[in-house]
Amino acid sequence: MNELQLTVHNTPDAAEIRIVDKGLDAANDAGRFFDDVRPLACFVRDDANIVVAGAVGRWWGECAELQQLWVRPDLRRQGWGARLVRAFERRARELGCQRVYLETFSFQAPRLYHSLGYQTRHTISGYAPGIHKHWMVHELDR
Repeated sequence: MNELQLTVHNTPDAAEIRIVDKGLDAANDAGRFFDDVRPLACFVRDDANIVVAGAVGRWWGECAELQQLWVRPDLRRQGWGARLVRAFERRARELGCQRVYLETFSFQAPRLYHSLGYQTRHTISGYAPGIHKHWMVHELDR
């Protein structure tokens, strides 16, 4: 057997990252763990049908993950974020989910999520000074 060498990179080659991604995808496919993961999204559209806000995620079994929440800057603080999260939760509940989870940085929307019933389950510090990442969960009412 050839001798193996471990290397460390601050600027890894994109092609080498794809090798790892493909290898992990193949391992996951072999285990058939992610066959039932499905996308879930809600959008706000203007009168020209252009997306001006959205909640994007996925669901699997009893869990839904809200991966992205975005509202166009001029529409923020008008309740669109809360309406999107609630619509995402409603659809997740209809699909049989019992909880929604997400990750958010302290400079993003943790206060919004707290106001909607999300509880912080874990916080990681150590990014830039004063920046924290929160892992949050909301148990859905049945």
